[in-house]
Amino acid sequence: MCASILNKKGTSLVEVCVALFLLGMGIFALISLQPPAWRLSGKSDCLGRASGILLAQLQAVEAKIMNPNLALPANDRSTVYPGGQSTAKPGDLAFPVSTTITDLGNNTWQVTVRVTWPGSTTGISQSMIVTRQQSFAQ
Repeated sequence: MCASILNKKGTSLVEVCVALFLLGMGIFALISLQPPAWRLSGKSDCLGRASGILLAQLQAVEAKIMNPNLALPANDRSTVYPGGQSTAKPGDLAFPVSTTITDLGNNTWQVTVRVTWPGSTTGISQSMIVTRQQSFAQ
């Protein structure tokens, strides 16, 4: 029994090859996950920017409708660039924004805003009901 313990002088070439193979498979698995992670990161960035644009547009239209001294805004289709600039900078995405205002009668309007971006045909949308309020008169 003592002789078998003393004969083990290190790792064999077979053990080293198995360890390198397993390490290579692990690295290959991590590398293969990189492109889907980049795509998902890009989609989440676009969704985050679109939700900010959507909220800003809803708030702006709501403020205009609530003030009885202002004219009602019209339905609108426009393009918004990140950061609120009026023209695209190199590498910017264009976010088409569609705003629809529907008169529900009785001094009430439904505002629907849809924001899309390249690669997404449906985008995101949100609706809200807005009424004119005398307390917002300027």
